[in-house]
Amino acid sequence: MTTGALGGRIDVQHLTKRFGGFTAVDDLSFSVEPGRITGFLGPNGAGKTTTLRMLLGLVRPTAGVGTIGGQRYHDIPRPMSVVGSALEATNFHPGRTGRNHLRVLADTAGVGANRVDEMLELVGIPAAAKKRAGGYSMGMRQRLGLAAAMLGDPQVLILDEPANGLDPEGIRWLRGFLRHLSTEGKTVLISSHMLQEVEQTVDDVVIIANGRLVKQGPMAALHGGAQAVVRTSDAGSLVGALRVADVLSTPQEDGSILVDSGDLRLVGEVALRAGLPIYELRTATTDLEATFFALTEGTNRNLVDSTGRPLAQEGAHA
Repeated sequence: MTTGALGGRIDVQHLTKRFGGFTAVDDLSFSVEPGRITGFLGPNGAGKTTTLRMLLGLVRPTAGVGTIGGQRYHDIPRPMSVVGSALEATNFHPGRTGRNHLRVLADTAGVGANRVDEMLELVGIPAAAKKRAGGYSMGMRQRLGLAAAMLGDPQVLILDEPANGLDPEGIRWLRGFLRHLSTEGKTVLISSHMLQEVEQTVDDVVIIANGRLVKQGPMAALHGGAQAVVRTSDAGSLVGALRVADVLSTPQEDGSILVDSGDLRLVGEVALRAGLPIYELRTATTDLEATFFALTEGTNRNLVDSTGRPLAQEGAHA
């Protein structure tokens, strides 16, 4: 089966990685679809980087398999034309200029030199390309890594914490760039330990903790069902009126009512028929950060980094 046959779909099936007595990734399965941006989320040390390194053939799995377009990475001919990746912002010779770093990679991949200048323009660092990469800021290193990942015009892009070191304008640029790639049908997988960094970027999420899958699905699913918040002079009477209208609601400690419906017009009409004034009526917002921590809290035990070293945990002795 060729990579093109599956259009660059990523499949992780029962991946497990143990370092001695520690389990960094534990029977992990998920998929990433072409034409969508998928956020690979989890607390620091949850196993994200180890999973990506196994997917890219840099770490041998203890069990399971990860494929890209139906093939393991090491079986893909000319892999840079299929998969672009940036796992570290320091993966370059500090004495080389940014342009020369990309030229070396382009020669290795059989990519023309004109592509190097195109990528430097694309990521916004043409002026810095003549400077030694060792003097780059973290944000500049991230952009250089992204340019390297895109050299072969790959169908699949895998990025580990790509927003690290970027200023707000850089994050905005990255968001637009990744969206452009997804509209071209490319598969985009980005890892992060910060939900708010990817909240406005991704279409789907894969959330892991302690190497295990805790949730996979559309980003919108984290928001839950549509709800409304309403305040009135008599919360009990409005709750009763809503019940008659087959709308469930729950009084809150702050005096408001949480309504299990996003139809603000319906809530207003029920209040009007009940003769109750409305002091506040709005769509309820979901605290995604609280949702993220609720999914992952208390699950990061026995953690190791991508080299197999145990991670220090709060309250542990050295």
